[in-house]
Amino acid sequence: MELRQAGIPGLHLRTAGRGKTSRFRQLMGSIERLKALDIPVDAARPLAGRLVRNERLRNVLHGQATGIPLHPVLTDVPFGAWFMAVFLDLYPDAGTQRAATRLVGLGVLSAVPTALSGWAEWALADRKTQRIGVVHAGLNASAVLIFAGSWAARRRGRRRLGVGLARLGAVVLIAGGFTGGYMGRDRQEDRT
Repeated sequence: MELRQAGIPGLHLRTAGRGKTSRFRQLMGSIERLKALDIPVDAARPLAGRLVRNERLRNVLHGQATGIPLHPVLTDVPFGAWFMAVFLDLYPDAGTQRAATRLVGLGVLSAVPTALSGWAEWALADRKTQRIGVVHAGLNASAVLIFAGSWAARRRGRRRLGVGLARLGAVVLIAGGFTGGYMGRDRQEDRT
């Protein structure tokens, strides 16, 4: 079993041993074929298309100068902020609680440019990838709303609710991250 994913020799995420496709890849394949997702895909296409209409903006978002699209880089900011907040929530002191609240807010605010750069990537993808993309966007939008609720709860002194929402948001965010990683596989496979 060879693993080419993420450039790691010996790593191959397509199979779950003896040539079997993993359940995750089976699920993603089912989503790729789910024609019911064409309704939200078709609804989102015009708006996403506007992001890539301007050539200069498209080149920046798609990383023409660097060879690295902007979206995967930007995802580190909300992802990192939110998971650091979840970690800081383990500590009860007031300073750490303030820091966790600020990190949750940073994640919510940074989700906006991250999402816009993701939609720009999505706009030029094939139909199967766009189907996965609307699921990815739905999961991530849900995570953003949950973390926004956490931020609001924390700012109102309802720390316990804020912590609980952040933990829930983290689970949803992980699911969104897996779908995003699956969409990014094509770029990885094209480079190897």
